[in-house]
Amino acid sequence: MTLAASHLDTGDTAWLLAATALVLLMTPGLALFYGGMVRTKSVLNMLMMSFVSIALVTVVWLACGYSLAFGDDIAGGLIGGLKHAGMAGLGPGSVHGTVPTLLFATFQLTFAIITAALISGAIADRAKFGAWLVFVPVWVLLVYVPVTHWVWGPGGWILDRLGALDFAGGLPVEITSGASGLALCLVLGPRLGFKKDAMRPHNLPMVMLGAGLLWFGWFGFNAGSALGASGLAAAAFLNTLAAGCTGLLGWLFVEQRRDGHPTTLGAASGAVAGLVAITPSCGTVSLLGALVVGLAAGVVCSYAVGWKFRLNYDDSLDVVGVHLVGGIIGTLLIGLFAVKEMTGGTEGLLYGGGLAPLGKQLLAVVVVAVYAFAMTYGIGKLIDRTTGFRASEEQEHTGLDLTVHAETAYDHGVLGHGAPVGSSSVVSPAQKVKTQA
Repeated sequence: MTLAASHLDTGDTAWLLAATALVLLMTPGLALFYGGMVRTKSVLNMLMMSFVSIALVTVVWLACGYSLAFGDDIAGGLIGGLKHAGMAGLGPGSVHGTVPTLLFATFQLTFAIITAALISGAIADRAKFGAWLVFVPVWVLLVYVPVTHWVWGPGGWILDRLGALDFAGGLPVEITSGASGLALCLVLGPRLGFKKDAMRPHNLPMVMLGAGLLWFGWFGFNAGSALGASGLAAAAFLNTLAAGCTGLLGWLFVEQRRDGHPTTLGAASGAVAGLVAITPSCGTVSLLGALVVGLAAGVVCSYAVGWKFRLNYDDSLDVVGVHLVGGIIGTLLIGLFAVKEMTGGTEGLLYGGGLAPLGKQLLAVVVVAVYAFAMTYGIGKLIDRTTGFRASEEQEHTGLDLTVHAETAYDHGVLGHGAPVGSSSVVSPAQKVKTQA
């Protein structure tokens, strides 16, 4: 992210207001994307895990998350202070660069929200909703906030000391969510019937709609990270579009060659993979670099999603295969494709910058991935041993929509028998048996 001199610019402010709204829309888009990928008995639970993250993360961020992430460093590049806890000392007149500080804090809040929500896809169909309510705020404070300070906070060690580059969130968003998703997969174990039963997406049009909303919001995510209406924002915008397209095409190419048919799920997943990979690099690489980054992610991630069957970890909706792997690809390729016209000086290996930039990117990736995995595994284990993290076998078999939320997403077989639409009276033991798997 970039930071200019501290004076308010109305054009920059207007753009960041729009970008913030776009990024917030990504979480409902993610809810639809994930909701369409699960089976009918867990659709509402999947939607709820995303939507409740908006509320939980917002409260934590305003209470102390923003201050710890973007406050003045107090621990050698590891964490900020509590000077702005409860948003103390910040008002309409506070300025961050060329935008109001309150707007910058809100923009960053939307990043934290979707990062937490992303993890839910790794444990779909089998996590206790109550445990998720505990996990999200703890995870944000112990994992997301410190990593964000390292990468973007004043005095953060990755930003100021290591000098690794991350324009819009490959490290704090994509790699932390992917590594954390892997950790929770191991804590909860595989779903009932994993590698035995077909667990196909129940609603591919919903998946495509969700992917479209994600892509739309991603322009705010990446171009908004320029923190102004500038040429850099325009370049990041175009790079985002280009990488999403080559990611989609790369995934479909692999499917056609490997399976003999391109799929709608593959198109949606490929676009997301390309967008994930370009997130850290959209403000550091040229258009040619963006095309390569997206293509590499589409091809590699299309294979990576199958690793779970070989390595026996049940990443339900491929958070590891897309977000962890895609985030690593995009962050590392900065070390190859960075151009000084975008970075202001740093060049990648292929442009004469030597091996040093690639080494910095690699070190940042390893440290963030290991930290996020270890901390999340510890948090998950603690919750599992105290309140329990995994739903019961009966709840998982029947479906979390009915057993947790007392609702079903599809009541087509019930509504013709006189029960009012939306009535809780439609739920009965007999009807539970009829719920589609």
